[in-house]
Amino acid sequence: MAAGTLLERMHIELTEVSPERLVATMPVAGNTQPYGLLHGGASVVLAETLGSIGAQLHAGVGRVAVGLDINATHHRAARTGTVTGTATLLSAGRTLVSYDVVITDADGRRICTSRITCLLRDAAPGA
Repeated sequence: MAAGTLLERMHIELTEVSPERLVATMPVAGNTQPYGLLHGGASVVLAETLGSIGAQLHAGVGRVAVGLDINATHHRAARTGTVTGTATLLSAGRTLVSYDVVITDADGRRICTSRITCLLRDAAPGA
């Protein structure tokens, strides 16, 4: 699933996957902004990855999940090590799925909080 994607480029590793809860890790190294801090956009990529995969699992065969809204609040900086994103299902219906995503550092300190909502649609014919 990750070959040639942003998951591969950012070294995101999924460690737990279900429609209700997803967990992944990502190294800080290689995902920083010019000042050496974890890039806020990298945190958002991690959050969107988890929420989108969870939403697709909820959508099921013949349906697709597309991002509708994402927001992020950055609480503190990470300079080294690995961060962990944990996505927890907030709401899942026939057309919308939302996840709360908490990103923490190796000491369990909150780096970022994000919420993602995905729209569920029928897949295009032949897709």
